[in-house]
Amino acid sequence: MRRGERRGHGGALGKAALEEQPPQPNGGTSAAAVERTPPPGAERDGPGLRRSTESEVYDDGTNTFFWRAHTLTVLFILTCALGYVTLLEETPQDTAYNTKRGIVASILVFLCFGVTQAKDGPFSRPHPAYWRFWLCVSVVYELFLIFILFQTVQDGRQFMKYIDPHLGVPLPERDYGGNCLIYDPGNETDPFHNVWDKLDGFVPAHFFGWYLKTLMIRDWWMCMIISVMFEFLEYSLEHQLPNFSECWWDHWIMDVILCNGLGIYCGMKTLSWLSLKTYKWQGLWNIPTYKGKMKRIVFQFTPYSWVKFEWKPASSLRRWLAVCGIIFVFLLAELNTFYLKFVLWMPPEHYLVLLRLVFFVNVGGVAMREIYDFMDDPKFHKKLGQQAWLVAAITATEFLIVVKYDPYTLTLSLPFYITQCWILGIILVLTWTAWRFFIRDITLRYKEIRRQKQEHKYEKDKCLSNGDGHSSILDEQNGNKLRERKL
Repeated sequence: MRRGERRGHGGALGKAALEEQPPQPNGGTSAAAVERTPPPGAERDGPGLRRSTESEVYDDGTNTFFWRAHTLTVLFILTCALGYVTLLEETPQDTAYNTKRGIVASILVFLCFGVTQAKDGPFSRPHPAYWRFWLCVSVVYELFLIFILFQTVQDGRQFMKYIDPHLGVPLPERDYGGNCLIYDPGNETDPFHNVWDKLDGFVPAHFFGWYLKTLMIRDWWMCMIISVMFEFLEYSLEHQLPNFSECWWDHWIMDVILCNGLGIYCGMKTLSWLSLKTYKWQGLWNIPTYKGKMKRIVFQFTPYSWVKFEWKPASSLRRWLAVCGIIFVFLLAELNTFYLKFVLWMPPEHYLVLLRLVFFVNVGGVAMREIYDFMDDPKFHKKLGQQAWLVAAITATEFLIVVKYDPYTLTLSLPFYITQCWILGIILVLTWTAWRFFIRDITLRYKEIRRQKQEHKYEKDKCLSNGDGHSSILDEQNGNKLRERKL
């Protein structure tokens, strides 16, 4: 049965509830099989129903070659490649080269297995195999981090030379502080040279990074809190890492307002467009015009549907702690970027640093969706998603590597005034938490009990005022109950 035919029972042209469909229990399946699954909202609440934050999707159910599973094809190609290496290629006598090639081949075989057989996640655009690939890359990266964690500090740093011979050498960190004058009258040639020196390749990286983070988090307040909190962390830890030392206008004007703020603003505008967009999908060969076909190809790289995130941190203690945990993991992952470069001796412009950022961009969106589903509907999503679990494990392992490789830097005591500020902030957060979820609830409960007692006392006084000791309201209620029993 085709998707459009099955979904026709739930509404005109078929309706999907979630942004992407839930995974199949038997592991990796084709995208068509994934999208044939009834929407989770329909399974929970009845046919055709969905959460209020979920968009409505119309799909004609076209199932093409692109969406079918190709497990046998991948297995055949993989076997042919291994057979060629075994039978027709002469094995080199270089042990180091053979070791590297064997490790790379093992990783590729695992990726092929995962892309074809792993369980699907919540996303299916541009293709479910794309997100299965990044899930398997997450596993490989976590295993690599575990391996580095179990090495000595010297061996771990020298092991990086197997990846790039230029690594394994101590590198000085660039100091972004120094002369913080926006206008330097002593430099007649270029009095704004301090500003131009700060405009490096990291400026567009900040902008695009926060644009993509906004698409992941989908909440303006959370993005701004994380952005401002990270600047406070840079202030607090500049005695540990020299490149955290920046000018005040670099922190608050260039970073928070211009780069981060503009990225968050553009991200919120994109979210607004995605929430209002009509999600109507047709097969490519069902579209008559070439312009329509090209538009359909471009839209293949947009979400299948959209879910608006409503975190509501103040609605319950569980959601408040979950949102605080998300902010903490985000900030820890940001700090790991700088500390890993410092302890593993990698220059900021190295391609491994860029690959790590690309990795987190691809897995972060899936992880945030799985966390939101787990928070918003714990009865249906009874366990944390696989990608969210891996991202949390990777962040924790990266931090443990930093702790092991350079405990001296991490244990450098904070300046006294910094410590006072953090203690004050923690006390304020704990005080608000206690008031909002404990003291306020107790107060409201006490007021409700007091109101009920007053109403009960009023009804009792009214009963006594009738003379026969009965209230007319109670008599009417008893008469209604008697009639109901006779019926």
